[in-house]
Amino acid sequence: MKVAVLGGGAWGTALACMAVAAGHETMIWTRRSDAAASISQRQENAEYLPGVSLPALLSASAEMADVLAGAAIVLAATPAQTTRAVLAGAAKHLAAGADLVLCAKGLERGSGQFQSAVAQAVLPHAPLAVLSGPGFASDIARGLPTAVTIAAGTGDRALHLAAALSNARFRCYASDDMAGVQAGGALKNVIAIAAGAAHGAGLGASASAALVTRGFAELKRLGVALGGRADTLNGLSGLGDLILTCGSSQSRNFAFGAALGRGEPVAAALAEGAATAHIAAGLATALGLETPIIHAVAALMDGRTTIGAAVDSLMARPLRSEQE
Repeated sequence: MKVAVLGGGAWGTALACMAVAAGHETMIWTRRSDAAASISQRQENAEYLPGVSLPALLSASAEMADVLAGAAIVLAATPAQTTRAVLAGAAKHLAAGADLVLCAKGLERGSGQFQSAVAQAVLPHAPLAVLSGPGFASDIARGLPTAVTIAAGTGDRALHLAAALSNARFRCYASDDMAGVQAGGALKNVIAIAAGAAHGAGLGASASAALVTRGFAELKRLGVALGGRADTLNGLSGLGDLILTCGSSQSRNFAFGAALGRGEPVAAALAEGAATAHIAAGLATALGLETPIIHAVAALMDGRTTIGAAVDSLMARPLRSEQE
């Protein structure tokens, strides 16, 4: 079948490589015609995946109508804050009945909504699914073994998409918990910023381990309150993705946090967790949940606290049972 990928960044390009390896005719939509030419003619995305040789059968175009024409599966892989605008542009070109798989990890600024709610508002009749899990773009593009979760409204639909998108090096596990998969993917970015900040500030491995473990407790607490299941958050799209992004500078969110921890000026544009932190903190407050690490990251983003002050505040919290 034909697979269309919306987004010519590292993540979209990697997912396109995955689709080609699964045997599908695959096209990438990218805003820039020069980037499309580089992918189609030179088999390289020099800006986002330098040095990675792309499949000869992969093509790209800056014309969305051409990319979406006849596509049975559409992978939306632009940043979370652009999903609404990109899908609005895609609406008139999307084939009836095409599966729309949302691959961005983040909550929408302003509305605080999951990507699925954003997509449903723009494309109310499109069959929706979400793909998330522990996978760096460069690993997937190079064909290194990776496993993720794909969730849809029904288990059967998720199994169909998992079978369609899996290949010898990319394994999809099926789920019907779209809320849980999205909560894990969005909230782990916030915890990754915290882990990066601790690393950048030189707080040590012990502090990092405690931070990630307690951060995971917050991720589960808020994820369940937002409609997800605990077993989903214990899986690839929650704990698995958290492990990956909290221990490597390949993670944009970890690298962003590390720069903050070192006191370096950084741009938050490519770190999805920077926007999600404020939204998640607001949702937790509205739901009456204690999420001190998430709140500390939000305060750090606003300049309302420093790394040192945030650590002092976390360490001074009242003692309690670990299960609380």
